[in-house]
Amino acid sequence: MATATCPFANPPSHADFELHESSIPSEIYEQFDTLRSKCPVAYTSQMGGYWMLTRYDDIKGAASDTATFISSVKAVIPSDPRGTRRPPLNTDPPVHTPYRTAIDRTLKASRMKRLETVLEDHARREWKVLVERGRGDVSADFGANFAAWVEVTWLNLADESAPMLAKTAAAWVNAWREQNKDEVKFHSDKLYDMARALFRDRRDNPRDVESDPASSLLAERMNGQPIPEEKLIDALRQCLVVGMVAPPILFGNIAAHLARDKALQDRLRENPSLIPAAVEEFVRLYVPYRGFSRTTSKVIELHGRKIHPGEPITMTYAAANRDPTVFSDPNEFVLERDNLSKHLGFGRGRHRCAGMPLARIALQVGLRVMLGNCQDWDLDGELQYGKMPEVGIISCPVRITKIGEP
Repeated sequence: MATATCPFANPPSHADFELHESSIPSEIYEQFDTLRSKCPVAYTSQMGGYWMLTRYDDIKGAASDTATFISSVKAVIPSDPRGTRRPPLNTDPPVHTPYRTAIDRTLKASRMKRLETVLEDHARREWKVLVERGRGDVSADFGANFAAWVEVTWLNLADESAPMLAKTAAAWVNAWREQNKDEVKFHSDKLYDMARALFRDRRDNPRDVESDPASSLLAERMNGQPIPEEKLIDALRQCLVVGMVAPPILFGNIAAHLARDKALQDRLRENPSLIPAAVEEFVRLYVPYRGFSRTTSKVIELHGRKIHPGEPITMTYAAANRDPTVFSDPNEFVLERDNLSKHLGFGRGRHRCAGMPLARIALQVGLRVMLGNCQDWDLDGELQYGKMPEVGIISCPVRITKIGEP
């Protein structure tokens, strides 16, 4: 997966680490632990060369300092193999601000509360498919399909968009992980067709800006002028997939964890009020992000390593959330941790996950539906794991025991 292009003017003479090709999480977390203690600013020559941060304080600092650690050069490793740059992810303030203002407007608590019942109906329908079969893949089936319904609900798309979005987004993500340029383009073009159709509809039939992201973006102004049509379509294309990557991985990890910890599964089933706290700890423990990236706007020195502008740096949230100097027993699930709010599962700073309020509700609703509509589940096959830029389960087959079955 290494590329021929290297942004380093003077790359280090040797690599500090090589990524595990197996993508087995336990091996990845073990590598994080080693780097965190021995080489907290580490260099690899893979994927064109990049630095990796593994300590909580360094990652939080980089995510929070958007003047020094910028997103407009590189925001994800590996990047789109075609070099495509889309707002708001690949922009810096002040260009970034109008996009986030428009998106944040549609994610207020009052709207999230209204959407919760709708999302619960979608989750029940998708989970019922697995329950009636007695088995299914929590990541690739339930997680991916429910995530598509969350996107469709937030964006006010037609119901028939959901199955196509789930299938297309999954294919696009897998092609990205494999850095298959032709496949990325093929599936991305389908997503762009959806974004253009959404743009045209809202341009001709605008909706309430408080509850419709496309209408909100159309109404937003940049230096007193509307956002250019091309950039607005780019932003809508980004919105279509922003919530399609992490939820299937998180649902897969949650399902696998609870299949192994039946006491916790039963406790959450019997006490649904604990689900919000449990979701937050699951996000800390299993955040799938290890490839979010920045470059620097100036030369910096960190832990004795000199980093120049243009050299990619990964803010490895999956490593930060298991830093033992911040979280005691970092590799264990601890319900209602005293400092749980410190986790970086949704990032920090101006590029903090825009969909955080929606993601929290969707994860809570999904887990509540899973627990409340079956008696039990067990793992039912081999787990499959994601490659960079994620870490975690992308296929979690389970066998489900229906309510009332022996």
